Amino acid sequence: MKKQLKKIQEKRVAKQAEAEDPKVPRITTQNVAEHREEVLSGARKFIYPLQHSKHRIVILSTSIFVVVVLVFTLIMALLLYRFENTSGFTYQVTRVIPAPIARIDGTFVAYENYLFELNHYIHYYENQQELSFESEAGKQQLNSYKDRAINKVINDAYIKLIAKEKGISVSDEEVESQIRIAREQNRLGSNEEILEDVLRDFWNWSLDDFKRSLKSELLAQKVVRALDSEAEQKATEALSRVTAGEDFGKVAADLSDDVATNEIEGEFGFVNKSNRNVSQQTVDTLFSLGEGQTSGVTIVPYGRGYALSIIKNLEEKNDQVRGAHIIIQLKSIDEVLNDRKEQQPFRLYMNPSDV
Repeated sequence: MKKQLKKIQEKRVAKQAEAEDPKVPRITTQNVAEHREEVLSGARKFIYPLQHSKHRIVILSTSIFVVVVLVFTLIMALLLYRFENTSGFTYQVTRVIPAPIARIDGTFVAYENYLFELNHYIHYYENQQELSFESEAGKQQLNSYKDRAINKVINDAYIKLIAKEKGISVSDEEVESQIRIAREQNRLGSNEEILEDVLRDFWNWSLDDFKRSLKSELLAQKVVRALDSEAEQKATEALSRVTAGEDFGKVAADLSDDVATNEIEGEFGFVNKSNRNVSQQTVDTLFSLGEGQTSGVTIVPYGRGYALSIIKNLEEKNDQVRGAHIIIQLKSIDEVLNDRKEQQPFRLYMNPSDV
């Protein structure tokens, strides 16, 4: 009886609710699943278009990015390989993007290396020599240096390959030693702050740029020495004769390649630590010797290349030392690399006639 009364009461409530608002559905335990599905299907009408729009946005953004990258790449390719642009902007881009300027077998030579060499030259002549590269003479000089810069960059690439094969390297300590020598001889300022000012004013270099250039030069010296066996043998012979007690001046006359001193027993006179007439390596070695002492074989800059040197402290007077040397000139970089270039020709990505 109670169940019947409850059903009758539910029907009355339902009828009353329909009478009040016939649009509002009546949810019961029997139809709750059905109503839930209706609600979810209505929501999907809004979710699916939103997901589709998000997908289109991703595709559109990706397409725009790809187009921008392609356009930028095309512009940079034209600037580098067609117009050979050397601006600061181009240089900074090549420091980030490893664009090649040449290839040796499977090894690429970075375009940045070329601009590194060229830009410090341009800065020096524009700011220190007040040379205008817009003038006819300036343009000719710049084109000449472009050729030298390309040659140096290619040579440096071969030197790095050979150094890797022969296990030749330059340590940070060796680089710091060269900087120490320059400071002690007051060639680049007495402290780091002055050195940085000099580098910036003259070459627009940071200290790291200077160390990079110095490291490259020291590596070239070592590789050239390793490849010139004739000069090494000649220097070894000279040192052996001196060590055995033979007169230094006689050995210099017999073997030294320095025509300015070999006839005067190798003497180059008195020098002090700030002397500019001889290399800083020669000055440093000379002042490290006691009076009458002779050094071993060292490598020094000589002319436009390098030489093996044996140095003797002949006499000390006040803050000066009278020295003598035996110079064995090393072959030029181009000469020692000729065979390697024939075996592994390089491919240049610029027109050599325009450089």
